[in-house]
Amino acid sequence: MSADPKPSNGAPLLRLSGASVQQAEHLVLKGVDLEIQEGEFVYLVGKTGSGKSSLLRALYGDLPLAAGAGKVCGVDLAQVKPRNVHLLRRKLGIVFQDFALLPDRTVLENLSFVLKATGWKDRTKMAQRMQSCLEAVGLGAKGYKRPHELSGGEQQRVAIARALLNEPSLMLADEPTGNLDPTTTEEIMNLLHGLVAQNRSVLMATHDHTSLSNYPGRVLMVGKGKVHEV
Repeated sequence: MSADPKPSNGAPLLRLSGASVQQAEHLVLKGVDLEIQEGEFVYLVGKTGSGKSSLLRALYGDLPLAAGAGKVCGVDLAQVKPRNVHLLRRKLGIVFQDFALLPDRTVLENLSFVLKATGWKDRTKMAQRMQSCLEAVGLGAKGYKRPHELSGGEQQRVAIARALLNEPSLMLADEPTGNLDPTTTEEIMNLLHGLVAQNRSVLMATHDHTSLSNYPGRVLMVGKGKVHEV
């Protein structure tokens, strides 16, 4: 699989053309045309089961496109296979609602696991990068703790730090505030929106319409197998 270090100047970070997404025998989305440029915050909204998570899974290589074409951060989705999917995921940040942290490992061990899985070798550079990302989310002194010793908001901050490890151009966030209280939600939204100021882009699936009002961005509606701009 060939992958450009970054999309060429002026090229979108994400482009889908006539893309269809299928799970088992069920066609979830059909004929999706979508572009996201550098420095955009984009919301995916829609009912539970509408296909928001399936679309995100296709973008990070967990579901193949059933039809159409897609390119994410310079990677052609048609060329993504289990053996090389790490090359795509190294270019992305991925954040989940349930944090998806390894419970039996410390914060630093969780981050180290991702770096090793995406090809990092140099221990000194790994340590520096992990500490830098933890400091960026306000957890510079929490690397020794295990997930159960952290609050929900702190766990999600760790998840965001993990997503930032490979300096991604595009962050994919699937209901990242779904399990958080309003105050913590505000903190996480501030963190995510701060990425746009760094010329990164965020595609966030959410049910939280308060966030749409307080943190402006493009809004894409998912429903009846389609994706369209609101």
